[in-house]
Amino acid sequence: QIVPLWIAPNVLTFSGFVMILVNYFLISFYDWDYTASGTSPGLVPTWVWVFSAFTTFCAYTLDSIDGKHARRTQSSSPLGELFDHGLDSWATSIFLLSFFSVSSRDNGKTGVSVYTMYIYLSIVLFNFMCSHWEKYNTGVLFLPWGYDLSQVVLIAAYLLTGAVGVEVWHKPLLFGYYITDVLVILLIGSSLFLSFPQTLYNIHRAHLKKTLKNGSLYEGLLPLVSPLLLFVLLTVWVVLSPGNILAKQPRLFLWMVGVAFSNVICKVIICQMSSTRPELFHWFLFPLALVVYAATSGLLGWMEEIALAIFTALVTAAHVHYGVCVGRQLSEHFNIYIFSLKKRVQE
Repeated sequence: QIVPLWIAPNVLTFSGFVMILVNYFLISFYDWDYTASGTSPGLVPTWVWVFSAFTTFCAYTLDSIDGKHARRTQSSSPLGELFDHGLDSWATSIFLLSFFSVSSRDNGKTGVSVYTMYIYLSIVLFNFMCSHWEKYNTGVLFLPWGYDLSQVVLIAAYLLTGAVGVEVWHKPLLFGYYITDVLVILLIGSSLFLSFPQTLYNIHRAHLKKTLKNGSLYEGLLPLVSPLLLFVLLTVWVVLSPGNILAKQPRLFLWMVGVAFSNVICKVIICQMSSTRPELFHWFLFPLALVVYAATSGLLGWMEEIALAIFTALVTAAHVHYGVCVGRQLSEHFNIYIFSLKKRVQE
């Protein structure tokens, strides 16, 4: 109720995303390789953790009210829906990549290994993919309560770190288990035993009611092909990298994973919204396959990190370009502005 009626809903959505980005780059400045909280506690200033809690809360709140504000201003549109879910697909990974700086990288005694970070990120992105795969088949977006729980946990973790210090993450909590162990159990448990089974159940129920949007099994599974192939290629790179690329550049590699996933899922979201068939192979897969082959075969040699940096920059630029182009096309098609409630002037 406190949001002025002249503010466009997309402004709320984008403001929340910008806050997430600012927080991510701020933490990256102090902790590029995820070692600051483990090897040098106090290297990240206390105010950074408090700021992280503030930005996470604001982003979560803005993401929760943008739809309500759109209905309140009678400005709901497919552009707003895509804008919301598209940014969410990217923000999902950024939330987690920022949080890894709290628990820190494995230093031999405490912390989380970079491979565990990759697995955590994969599980979270898998959950996001399942939600939109479900909507592609049923037409209904069912958001499990795990999303709300994750945001509350993130905010609480940042506040705890700001109040007590990162040392709290390096001391056993109960029976020799650390806080990170408890969070892992919650993450895996909610994913494997709540979110994914719920997705399958909802699709099965739609099948029984004959309300599925896709009649064949092939059409129903088609959106999963590119995300799963993306995961396979990335995992091959992680496991077979001669230079151990994930250990050398964890932040850069995990950022690339999040961006590539976001672009793949955005296309699935568009197909779901427009009732069109998604492409079997996303175009990102072809250059990624070449890079992975060159890296794992040893052709890149010492240039593997440089190749990762170049590929990450290109993927990020391509994703931003794609988002801008789609936003402009929808803006013109529906005769509306992205960040204003005014109608576009017909040419």
